[in-house]
Amino acid sequence: MDNKAKKLLFDILTAINNIDNYIGEQKIFENYEKSPMLQDAVERNIEIIGEAMNSLLIMDPDIDITNSRRVVDARNKIIHGYDEIENVQVWGIVINHIPTLKKEVEILLEK
Repeated sequence: MDNKAKKLLFDILTAINNIDNYIGEQKIFENYEKSPMLQDAVERNIEIIGEAMNSLLIMDPDIDITNSRRVVDARNKIIHGYDEIENVQVWGIVINHIPTLKKEVEILLEK
């Protein structure tokens, strides 16, 4: 893996860690829903994850990351369909998909 791909993976991991730090260990949806600033911060980091993933897919379309294309799609939905996105959808990404993505990125960075 070249340095550009590693940098993009590191950017993804940094954004994931930011999200984890912002929402805390308890991961309480009500706290997320009540805080527009927290919503903005989480959405921004999902955008960063999606943009980095898009660049990775251009470099290596067969990268070993589950749902890599859906990560980019989530980014596009947040940016271009912001008026249709609901907090529960973003929360679902954070709870259901970010932990798997984090593990896979960490494994790839260890190679």
